[in-house]
Amino acid sequence: QVQLVESGGDLAQPGGSLRLSCQASGFTFSNSAMGWSRQAPGMTREFIAAVGGTGRRTYYADSVKGRFTISRDNAKNMVYLQMDHLKSEDTARYYCGKSLYQFIGNEGNYDTWGQGTQVTVSS
Repeated sequence: QVQLVESGGDLAQPGGSLRLSCQASGFTFSNSAMGWSRQAPGMTREFIAAVGGTGRRTYYADSVKGRFTISRDNAKNMVYLQMDHLKSEDTARYYCGKSLYQFIGNEGNYDTWGQGTQVTVSS
């Protein structure tokens, strides 16, 4: 069955960096766009980044554009989220998701999500 396992969440200082990883299994990885969303306590989930099946096309929400970079390694079935210039408002649980399609599309196309990894940004 489809499995998505996130890792890399940690406590970081404002201005610092973290790299999240997501190991995927149970489906043909290159046939699916992959995305990251996050949810802070008391807030709705925010879809923040996505990458197409070939890795050439990406999407970023305005809140992370210029600071976060999504990438994928189709040989390893991995997707990454490099987070730089972290802010306290980036504190959230981060989730990796797969799309039903190879193109990025919108959040509604993402049918499976992992359990998440916690990122806390605080001095």
